[in-house]
Amino acid sequence: MVLVTKSPASETTLSTPLLSAITTNNSSESDESPPNSNRFMFNDVKIRFAEIPTCGSYRSLAILSGHIGSVSCLALCGEFVLSASQGKDIIVWQQPDLRKFAKFGHGDGSVKALVAVGNKVFTAHQDSRIRVWKVSRSSENLFRLVSTLPTTKDYLGKFMKQSNYVQTRRNHKRLWIEHADSISCLAFYNGLIYSGSWDKTLKVWRVSDLKCLESIKAHDDAINGLVAEKGNVYSASADGKIKVWSNEGKTSHFLIRVLEGHKDVSLNSVIVCEDGKFVYAGGSDGYVMGWEEDEENGNWKLVCEVKAHNMAVLCLCFMGDFVCSGSADKSIGIWKREKSGGLCHVGFMNGHEGPVKCLQASLHSVGGGFLLYSGGLDRNLRVWWVPKEEHTVKKREENNNQIQKTQKKFVISY
Repeated sequence: MVLVTKSPASETTLSTPLLSAITTNNSSESDESPPNSNRFMFNDVKIRFAEIPTCGSYRSLAILSGHIGSVSCLALCGEFVLSASQGKDIIVWQQPDLRKFAKFGHGDGSVKALVAVGNKVFTAHQDSRIRVWKVSRSSENLFRLVSTLPTTKDYLGKFMKQSNYVQTRRNHKRLWIEHADSISCLAFYNGLIYSGSWDKTLKVWRVSDLKCLESIKAHDDAINGLVAEKGNVYSASADGKIKVWSNEGKTSHFLIRVLEGHKDVSLNSVIVCEDGKFVYAGGSDGYVMGWEEDEENGNWKLVCEVKAHNMAVLCLCFMGDFVCSGSADKSIGIWKREKSGGLCHVGFMNGHEGPVKCLQASLHSVGGGFLLYSGGLDRNLRVWWVPKEEHTVKKREENNNQIQKTQKKFVISY
């Protein structure tokens, strides 16, 4: 069974199997705020509809608060948005009305990254473990913890052999299947989960049996970002490099390319656009850099180098020809990607009271634009409307009507 939901612009989006067969409990009651109040309650979650001056054509549609700690990562899964925090809690929101669907969390470390795969959610934690959650339709606890990586079976199969241990620090050894520090990022491709850690290693896990297949000494410093596209895995590191890995034709991954950033500048995030043709990275010096692959000879060339923010770029995401950047300066930059791969500045969005840690663009179309979710160290999840192009006065009025309907739908839901 697959659910089909209608977006405000009457576009359809198919859910993944994660929650496809779950029947949502949409009943909720608002708090005792006056009827005209712009604040609504759903259990411990507050939604406040923003009364912030618009920044050019951009709109801040809603502010969602309810996380225990700073919002650290976001992920899309069909019609659902998953947000996680340093307070170990994960909230599942339903698009496009942003009802709170579920809340779960567990562990000794804050959540650093998450990815949804089929009917499972993988979460990476500061305590160097990966937790696997499965949707349980027969229980009130919709998201049930089913495993922790490495698994006990993996441990038992390797702990007896001394050759399975590696030196992590002076006089300290671990099994090669274990991360020795915080896991900062996750990626999924073709039945494999990739995890990057501050211990400088990249590990490969098989989704079917949760077994660790490889551990790669990938970088000279912490790995901050991962993305998988068309059989290649891209890892961004504090050593200022993006490394491209592949296992095409082989059983293990091997290095095929190194993209150099600015000297002594940490790369905090990486994205891949247009089927692997363009790669962009955000640096601690506020720059966004981009590379293009020459398909004829396989070489990469630098095509973009823009000073995007006054402080470090912490996260990147894209939607079509648009690239969005979140920064420690609390702002979100919007950039239009040119055919050459260069980035043309479109505008900024402000509103977060802390650094913007994560971004995620939604496939739901609203009034000729798209929805953008941003999570910050201010513990808030914000929802923005980003126009895809400039419109005439008449078209802007039509867009405004659709945006207002979207906001009203938020209100009705609560």
